[in-house]
Parts: sequence; C-alpha cells; structure tokens
Amino acid sequence: MHATADLYHRDFHAWIAGQAALLRQGRVQEIDPQLLAEELEAMGRRERNELVSRLIILIAHLLKWQYQPEHRTSSWRGSIVEQRVQVGRELRLSPSLKGFLAEAIDDAYPDARHIAVTETGIAESRFPACCPYPAAAILDEDSWPGSPSA
Repeated sequence: MHATADLYHRDFHAWIAGQAALLRQGRVQEIDPQLLAEELEAMGRRERNELVSRLIILIAHLLKWQYQPEHRTSSWRGSIVEQRVQVGRELRLSPSLKGFLAEAIDDAYPDARHIAVTETGIAESRFPACCPYPAAAILDEDSWPGSPSA
C-alpha cells in the first residue's frame, strides 16, 4: 500500500494536511491523485446533500405552515427563516449550486412531505405529489403560503 494511502486510512486529518502541504510546496508528483480526486468529489456531494437537507426542513415547515394554520408557532416561523438564511448562504458561497436547486427541491420534497405528514397527522393524500412551491417562493423571506384551497 502506498504510504499516503496508508495514512489516509489511519489518520484522515493528517492525510488531508499532508496533501495540502504537498500542493502548496509544488510537490504535485507526491500527491495521491486517486484519493484526492475521490475526496474532492465527496466534498461536492456533501455540499449538495447539505442543500437538500436544509430544503427538506424548510419545505416541511412551509407545508405545515400552509396546511395547519391553526397550529402556527413562532418556532415554525423561526425555522423557516433560519433555513431560508442557511440555504441562501449555501447558494452565495457556492453559486454553482443554483443550477442544482430545482433538482434539490425535487429530491427534498418526498422527505419534506413525509415529515409534514408525520408531524401534522394529515393524510398524505392531502399534500401535493410534487412540491407546490417554486424555488423563488421557497427562498423569498416575504413568501408565506396561505391556507390550502380545498
């Protein structure tokens, strides 16, 4: 096993620090390109997963806000505001994630719907099969869904 690969498996933090040091020193021939490429790809997946996770929470609270107006609390409002801030921050720090936003919403919606069903006790059939909120409304701090039309 290559020495850097061994370090990768024994002490990931030390391996990362070593790979960064080699890059800074211009010693690219000593870098483990395969493992480094895998870790860079994993970093990208983590950013996407973080966006989807925040959207799950945000959309679940928007659904609860809309479908249970009699139970609206400052806690729900606070969660919606916080998740909007965090999603906005993610998109500002990594603008290329904006191209993934529609897919992330589609990915997040089934879990958000499940959470809304579980936490409200409302039948799943009452919630739309697809996300009812466009991306702009999800992120707009002034957008608060009203009661559903029956």
